Amino acid sequence: MTGQPRKMRISLSMKALLIAAFLCLLPLRAIAEPMPDARTEDAPNNKRVRLETELDAYYTNAGLYVSLTDEPIPDAGEKPEFEVYRSLLYSSLVPRFLVLEAGVFPMPNLGVYLNDNARNFYDGGDVTKDVNIIKAVTAGFEEPYALSLFLGDVVSFTRPGEPHKSGNFGYMGYLVSVSNYHIRDNTLVPDKSVELEWKIKGDRKLPTHDLHWSFRVGGKLHGNPDIRDVVYLSLRRSRLDFEDATDSVINNSGFEYTVDFDRKTLEAVRHYLVVDKKWPFKEEKMGFSIALGFIWQGASRYAGDLALKEKQNEFQVVLRPNIEF
Repeated sequence: MTGQPRKMRISLSMKALLIAAFLCLLPLRAIAEPMPDARTEDAPNNKRVRLETELDAYYTNAGLYVSLTDEPIPDAGEKPEFEVYRSLLYSSLVPRFLVLEAGVFPMPNLGVYLNDNARNFYDGGDVTKDVNIIKAVTAGFEEPYALSLFLGDVVSFTRPGEPHKSGNFGYMGYLVSVSNYHIRDNTLVPDKSVELEWKIKGDRKLPTHDLHWSFRVGGKLHGNPDIRDVVYLSLRRSRLDFEDATDSVINNSGFEYTVDFDRKTLEAVRHYLVVDKKWPFKEEKMGFSIALGFIWQGASRYAGDLALKEKQNEFQVVLRPNIEF
């Protein structure tokens, strides 16, 4: 959908965003003691080098975890979420772990493939003049794949007596990512990009619930001159509770919000917001989710051949079904 909706006016000041970021970091003010090692027999605490993989319809990755000291990855067990944040902040001041990761985005790549090789099928997804269901399902990721290097602190999450689940980690530190393509309207555009960010990220997968959180601030430089360099702020939190039989919105829901600012002018050039509802299946330890949201892009986000001829803002619906396990 092109053009800015009549009733939609998005104008977030940098001051308000900085206040929001400060409030998010309030729980981290009190520096905690280093996290005790809640080790279990199956936790990944006896390996200084470990390979982890994760499969997902939207983000599939493989990561090599390397301890930079004599200490292996500590295990945080069932420690409260904010206590994990405080401990990570304390220990991430001096990086103790390195993670090399290769990630690919299957659904966005499917959108690119269908746009290039099955155009009739792709066009058959038109719901209205401005909404295509295939584009809505595959939108939201700007690269087909990426290579990343993380430096910081890592903890694992394992309950005593239970096996460690792949990808069950918390992170805090610095991340550098590179890619050589950009996705624009389900079309690959050559673009050698470099992204640097500071992040708090956690994936806690326990038999009773799955909890995912992320707070990121960073910047992205593009090699393609028609794509604006940006700085950004991003928040994400998601919970799937297998024990909650009340159909709670809080315990079985999630959200993600990202805002990009032009690196030179600090003008907001992109807003991304999705919220989701989850339906857990206790016996199978999995859940089905539906996310709904939008992507708003300012007319100045792209230039040259990538810009709209009308020089208008863009509004894209996001619809994201997924199975979480």
